[in-house]
Amino acid sequence: VVRRRLLQRYEHQPFISCLAGFYSCRWRRYQRERTEPGKCCCSMRECMFFPLLVAAFCFSLVFLYTWGEGKNDYNSFDWYNYGNMGFWFLWSLVILIVAAVLFTYISLLMVLAMCLLAEGQQLYLHWSHKIGTFLVLGFSISSIFALSILWRDHGKTVRLSFQVTAPYLHIGAIAIMVLLAWPVALHAIRADKKVTQVIIVGPYLAILLFLFLIPLGMYSPCIREMGTLGPKPALIGHRGAPMLAPENTEMSFLKTIEHGGDGLETDVAISYDGVPFLMHDDTLRRTTNIQEVYPNDTGKAASLFSWDALQKLNAGTWFLKNKPFVGMGSLSKADQNQAMNQSIYTLSSFLRLADSHNKLVIFDLYRPPEKHPYRNLWLHKILDVILKESKIKRHLVLWLHNSVRSFVQSVAPGFQHTMGKKAPIEDLLKQNIVKLNLVYTDMSSEDIRKYAEANITTNFYVVNEPWLYSLAWCAGAHSVTTNAVHLLKDLRQPLFLMTPQQYNIMWILTDLTSAFLISLIFAL
Repeated sequence: VVRRRLLQRYEHQPFISCLAGFYSCRWRRYQRERTEPGKCCCSMRECMFFPLLVAAFCFSLVFLYTWGEGKNDYNSFDWYNYGNMGFWFLWSLVILIVAAVLFTYISLLMVLAMCLLAEGQQLYLHWSHKIGTFLVLGFSISSIFALSILWRDHGKTVRLSFQVTAPYLHIGAIAIMVLLAWPVALHAIRADKKVTQVIIVGPYLAILLFLFLIPLGMYSPCIREMGTLGPKPALIGHRGAPMLAPENTEMSFLKTIEHGGDGLETDVAISYDGVPFLMHDDTLRRTTNIQEVYPNDTGKAASLFSWDALQKLNAGTWFLKNKPFVGMGSLSKADQNQAMNQSIYTLSSFLRLADSHNKLVIFDLYRPPEKHPYRNLWLHKILDVILKESKIKRHLVLWLHNSVRSFVQSVAPGFQHTMGKKAPIEDLLKQNIVKLNLVYTDMSSEDIRKYAEANITTNFYVVNEPWLYSLAWCAGAHSVTTNAVHLLKDLRQPLFLMTPQQYNIMWILTDLTSAFLISLIFAL
């Protein structure tokens, strides 16, 4: 026995030594054992742990895909954390990197395990990797659970993503099944009982058959006949171009116009002395240097400052310091200097800019807090700015505010009245609604078509990712509100666009090729 072990010790098997070394920390031949025919691939303890390794792989893959497809809303996630923590940090990017690293780690362990099984080696996962597996499994499950509770709309984003990625996910799943065919076939052949062979091969073939047939239930608006694709959705800059310039500033809106945006979106508050200005947040802490100018008023509502006080604030330096978007490119020296000199923008200036370039405008209106001098007069003040000061062409105004719509229609005919939620067509027509402004998770090609037949167009917000814009395009959306006008304007056709014939060929070829390879593996 001693002599046999010594001979085994010097047997040259570099490939298996590397596999077992990385997986089990068993670098020497005499430390390893082969799986005998008819025997299990590992000890009872390892057999109980291996499903945890598979579960860690599956859950980490699900979370990585889920979080990766949520990139469209990373800025909203970071903004939410800023509101709770009081400082800006790209937590979304950190989570993406951690998810990618953990998935890569657990994937390598799975590849090592499959290779060891294919070489007929018994599995023994080192204790350090077992701890790592538990960490990956715990992180993935807890993260998925937290997303489902704290960010429920994220699930809708993932379901939308399947409409464009499902055909390619199908190919990936089939490829994995082909790779798994070798260890499955090997252990089925080595099994000494028919029952064991059925237990090994049966579930594998059932999953394979399900994957072969699953395209029958797939739906994607981007799989369509030639010539049926509608026009490219118009692009409305969300607070301007906030990936290129500080949001809601003159520079931001000019960047949107420079890159061919069709409209401008913003948020309107009103100062203590009655000047409507552009500001999204309740306070000035995130997008100005208020901590330097008015350090004792950082928590004070923006609308409780006079316009003279607001004019003293810088609205651009925060942008250069915090870099609020993942993947922001570096600004030119001229753009940096311009951004550093941005100030809070008035509604009047915003409307004059839009009118001079013939751009649509849409804005959210924020009512002042109690005890504000204009709490009950704020809408009249805003209408005065629109109709008398700026004199913007009325057809350029997409009026969204709903509380006094009938009054606005009487004093300012010509606005394009817009509703912020779905409603029965009859109700929308009674209110003279011509456009719906909906969150992108409400996207439905059937609803878009139904409203379009009644001459009601749809705008979806906030659409930043090319895949989501492609889906809106294929679904028939009229326009989208986006942070990324400069990126989406270059899209010449939707991503993943194909005809039903092209998809059927891809599906059939994938199934036939994989069936041939799997049959060949089992035959050999």
